[in-house]
Amino acid sequence: MHCEEVLERLKSMSNPEAVAGMARYGISTENTYGVSIPNLRKMGKEIGADHELARQLWASGIHEARILASMVDDPKMVTEKQLESWANDFDSWDVCDQCCMNLLEKTEFAYQKAVEWSSNDKEFIKRAGFVLMARLAVSDKKANDTQFEPFLPLIKREAGDNRNFVKKAVNWALRQIGKRNLNLNRRAIETAREIQLMDSRSARWIASDAVRELTGQAVQQRLQE
Repeated sequence: MHCEEVLERLKSMSNPEAVAGMARYGISTENTYGVSIPNLRKMGKEIGADHELARQLWASGIHEARILASMVDDPKMVTEKQLESWANDFDSWDVCDQCCMNLLEKTEFAYQKAVEWSSNDKEFIKRAGFVLMARLAVSDKKANDTQFEPFLPLIKREAGDNRNFVKKAVNWALRQIGKRNLNLNRRAIETAREIQLMDSRSARWIASDAVRELTGQAVQQRLQE
């Protein structure tokens, strides 16, 4: 399928009401058609893996085309240069998160970028670092604890960042690591307790929310099974 054809199809699915709704959730409405994620996933399945098409879709600058690009790209063909270029283009939390979930976590650079991006000054690149931590904690079933333990000091270090999309991702990463197994649960709770002592409103929110979930009956019961 040619890029122009895909872009025309996306445009034909425009939904102005959905765009207005996206704005209420803090999603960028620039170059946005309002096509739903389920519809994009359906298109992605029809298209299949296509690295070159993904590159062209991303270059279009269209919001939904970029999310679709992350769905059809081949993680084995993604270079570090491409990852950095795409991350620099992030202008909305949903594009950031979809790219991390659909593509970036499946590349060979995922753990490396989680660490590197966690200290980036740009809000959505920094968010991507912590989203990758959260996603890897869920999806990388074969990873051992030593791959996640180094993330905890980074979570503590950045817990004072009060930017909404950063602090929510830091919290997400801490909770997902803590739900992986009993050892990481203990380590994550220890980290959260340390974060609670920081003189920072965002840090206290991150820690309190994480402690509440990680010490809760539902999580503890599942980890004991």
